[in-house]
Amino acid sequence: MSSPQNPAPDTKRDAPAGAGLAARVDSALARGVTRVTGSALGTYQTAVLRIGLSFTWLFFLLREWPNRHELYGPGGPWSWDMARRLTDDNRAFTALMWSDSGVWFETVYILAIVSSALLMLGWRTRTMSVLAMIGVLSLQNRSIFVGDGGDNVLHLMALYMVFTRCGRVWSLDARRAARREEATGTGSGTGSGAGPGTSDRDLTGIVLWTLCGLALVVAQAIGDTRLEWTADGPVPGIGWATVLWGLWAAQGLWWFARRHAPGEPRTVLDAFANLAHNGALLVIMVEVCLIYATAGWYKIQGSRWQDGTALFYPMHIDYFSPWPALSHALASSGTVVLLLSYGTVAVQVAFPFTLLNRRVKNVLLAVMMAEHLGIALTLGLPFFSLAMIVADAVFLPTSFLRRMGALVGRGATGCRSPAGVRSRPHGRARTGRPALARWWAEPGAAGGIRPVG
Repeated sequence: MSSPQNPAPDTKRDAPAGAGLAARVDSALARGVTRVTGSALGTYQTAVLRIGLSFTWLFFLLREWPNRHELYGPGGPWSWDMARRLTDDNRAFTALMWSDSGVWFETVYILAIVSSALLMLGWRTRTMSVLAMIGVLSLQNRSIFVGDGGDNVLHLMALYMVFTRCGRVWSLDARRAARREEATGTGSGTGSGAGPGTSDRDLTGIVLWTLCGLALVVAQAIGDTRLEWTADGPVPGIGWATVLWGLWAAQGLWWFARRHAPGEPRTVLDAFANLAHNGALLVIMVEVCLIYATAGWYKIQGSRWQDGTALFYPMHIDYFSPWPALSHALASSGTVVLLLSYGTVAVQVAFPFTLLNRRVKNVLLAVMMAEHLGIALTLGLPFFSLAMIVADAVFLPTSFLRRMGALVGRGATGCRSPAGVRSRPHGRARTGRPALARWWAEPGAAGGIRPVG
């Protein structure tokens, strides 16, 4: 017990001045590490990206089906030999360079359509994201001169989506995981499904993984057109063969850990998956900011944007005027052209800075989406506009996306035939709702409590 002559030492006062700050920094770092490794952030935003970008690419492929040979195939002005010389020089990946056969081209094109549709629905999202990426890169790198800014966005996002856990909500994978947990009674919410000793062997996943491995073996062994280990991949110095084989092996390792090692190994792999997802999401957000920032600052340097007449000229080009009367009506007013030109530059330059204020950011998001809708109508660029609107959606609030998902779910439920409705004692509907309604509105999907992949 201390006395007035010998008071007890004050540890807080005697501690170094920077000790408190260091402790707070360490605590903040620990919380940050736990945050980025313990959970996948932005699951609703990445689900919107998955659905929107897949729909955009699928719609484009179906629309251009009659013109596919002229765009990417043997009937185009950019011949197979010219494309081969270009890819030999820039080391771009495209499966269409493995063979100049028309049958092979049709196979790759149909693969791109099927993988995009399945990715949009969220069926086996890990595998479909890789196959969809292969389809995007194969077609776009085959004829690089037929694309526009929307194709560049799809190209980049296809690469980033491979590393996201974009099937955790609003997907068939989430629905399957919820049903598996209900059947096994686990209710863990991890999406791990059945553990060792259960009857869920996921035969579909095993067959799909085996077929992908066989396809890689065939691609590796078809002679001069094989995947090259020395080719530049998405990471300098890492060949595309290494990347694809690595993704294939990682999928097998994930299945093995989920099936036979659901404890600490699964936890470690889950942490790495969350880290990759959150890192890819950050890259996507930075990419969107860079797109708008560079576009805005380059416009500022142009004399036509400085005097406010830049939008007058494309509105008088027949190729970019699907509705000539509308374009000419807008271009006939100098004030409207001036406001649209200056407003476009101001919105693009200001957007990265508005991320510091949530309310201002949301208002500007609505303005930019309206701007892209205007581009689609007045300039006839629907796929570019749709790709940019979907990319903008990565910044939408989670609460807004949940409400939209609930509205879609209720709308799908309301579309059911009245004859199929059965009432419950307390006015609640049966759980046997239409597939689309369950996909959007079941507790495991809308609440995010049963995440998968």
